[in-house]
Amino acid sequence: MQVPAHTGFAGLVQDENWRRPRGWAHPERLNDPVTNLPGVGPTLAKRLVPLGIQTVGDLLYRRPRRYETAADQIPIGSLNTTDEVVIAGTVGDIRTRVLPRRRSLVTARITDETGTISATWFNQPWVAERLRPGMPVRLRGKTGRYGFDVKTYDLGDDAAKATADFAPVYGASEHVSPARLRELTRTAVENHIYDVLDPLPAELDLTLRRDALATLHFPETPAQAEEARKRLALDELVALQLAVFRSHDDSAVADALPKPGELIERYRTALPFTLTEHQEAAIREIDRDLQKSVPMQRLLQGDVGSGKTVVALYCLLRAVEAGRQGALMAPTETLAEQHFLTVEAICRELGVTCVLLTSGAGSKASRDAIASGAAQIAVGTHALIQRGVEFADLAVAVVDEQHRFGVEQRQALSEHRPHLLHMTATPIPRTLALTVYGDLAVSEIAQPPASRKPIITAWVGAERSSEAYERLCAHLDAGRQAYVVCPLIELSETRLARAAEAEAERLQRAELRNYKVGLLHGKLKPAERREVMRAFKQRELDVLVATTVIEVGVDVPNATIMIVQEADRFGLAQLHQLRGRVGRGAEQSYCLLISRAKDELTDNTKARLQALVDSTDGFELAERDLELRGEGQLLGTRQSGVGDLRFTRLRADRALLERARDLARGLVNEDGPWHDEADRLLQGADPANLA
Repeated sequence: MQVPAHTGFAGLVQDENWRRPRGWAHPERLNDPVTNLPGVGPTLAKRLVPLGIQTVGDLLYRRPRRYETAADQIPIGSLNTTDEVVIAGTVGDIRTRVLPRRRSLVTARITDETGTISATWFNQPWVAERLRPGMPVRLRGKTGRYGFDVKTYDLGDDAAKATADFAPVYGASEHVSPARLRELTRTAVENHIYDVLDPLPAELDLTLRRDALATLHFPETPAQAEEARKRLALDELVALQLAVFRSHDDSAVADALPKPGELIERYRTALPFTLTEHQEAAIREIDRDLQKSVPMQRLLQGDVGSGKTVVALYCLLRAVEAGRQGALMAPTETLAEQHFLTVEAICRELGVTCVLLTSGAGSKASRDAIASGAAQIAVGTHALIQRGVEFADLAVAVVDEQHRFGVEQRQALSEHRPHLLHMTATPIPRTLALTVYGDLAVSEIAQPPASRKPIITAWVGAERSSEAYERLCAHLDAGRQAYVVCPLIELSETRLARAAEAEAERLQRAELRNYKVGLLHGKLKPAERREVMRAFKQRELDVLVATTVIEVGVDVPNATIMIVQEADRFGLAQLHQLRGRVGRGAEQSYCLLISRAKDELTDNTKARLQALVDSTDGFELAERDLELRGEGQLLGTRQSGVGDLRFTRLRADRALLERARDLARGLVNEDGPWHDEADRLLQGADPANLA
């Protein structure tokens, strides 16, 4: 459908070609493949896929990582400074060297009319394939130990195009340079900026979205770039708040549960410890919710090892005590199985029937027990909400690691009108929690039990890995157990499993030849996983070599040391989760992070690993993660109807968030002037597809 385009621009874009009115906008063209752009063929299109670029809209809505001012270009013969500069010349001979620890060094002789210098690229072997003798090049970098250390470069025809002042820098790859991405983005803007429509009502008198996009990519000043980002962030935040408000059903009714009674008292007595102050505070908040006729919608967030499962079981037993059912849903079979082992042991002591149901565990008998009410508590994966599974009388549901489920999966439980407790062991800053889960009340367990000692974390380069394994063996000799986490080498789970298998075999032959080594990864069958975990818990294995399948849900108090290989490949939140597998008992525990040589790491990676060394506080690390990675990545998996936050900076945009909430309230109001626009905005909440 053709719709009239907005007329006029807000004046941010200076190029007259972009100002020219086109009369009709075609928002559907933003979904056109990039091959529709001039100069983009099948080969380049294929190389853009790993960057997340397949459509014209993907290019337009891809935010620059940063902006780079032009550096001084000087003759090679005048290089006598350590400042970042630009040189230009032609390529001479090219060499590739293999350095220790699987590093590589590409060198090329670069010559201009004033002299010659060796340009160097570390750990970028593909550069050698792109260089050709006699090729013109333009290199940005600084002089270093091996010659001219290259930071960014343009080759061939691109080398003649001097980088503009305040140029955008996009995340590139070995096959697609930042300069090529700038060129493609400019082409997309020139050809399709008038196909971008505004989702918010014109009465708000905001800068046009297309203005903001064009300015974001090609600003003249930092102030212009920031103003454009905020305009686009407002759209994101309004869409997010709309999804939150629309998902909240004010008319929902649930049966209030009676006050805690004899079963809860027996549960408290059966626990081998006293609940912490933070656990008791969360329980009081939950009890208040359960005694209302409005379904509880509460998020329980706490650090690893803080005791959320104890609170979750309390919540489930409140349903059982009322003669009804409880359910605990986890995102993976491993986590569901670990929850079942924990919950079932206590339930058996209390005389409460508990069943497990996953795609790989459970049976018709389990489903029948859930349907008849004989199963008072059901633990499982999303299998609990599949067809053929009916609850007799579900009163309370707990959704663990709830951010890993889609909106539809969580809402499937809501159809039973239960009281819902959402849990996450990945603490997120309160501002982000209120943004993403604005319809939930938030409870926090901010501190672990007092009996647990903070985990001591050390970070060493690969050259000192032997020292790390010596420390690990000392723990084994003292009767303790250990984890070795394999690096995230491939996105393919099958290849990762093979890499883990190979590493377990190597360790068994080398550093851990005197110990019993087990292996755990996601490709094992459920029965095999359960057997490995049983053997490890029963101390039949000394060391568990694993992938990130142990990130959550594995609890072995006798395991007191962990080695994470190539820790620089992992994110901060993931490393913190992995570290939480040790320190589950009263003994002092250790986490040893092994990375590539420190001089090979980026400043961001160094900051990430140092943060783990400096703090064991998950909430503090979440704030640090927010600074290092940004909100879009911290949110992780997409929620249905809401795209990742591409432009928002929650720490800087708190005032913008309040404005977005006010706008969203007006949009969802049935009597509000913009109710129809709210539907349109939600339907296209991912800005790249917003028409």
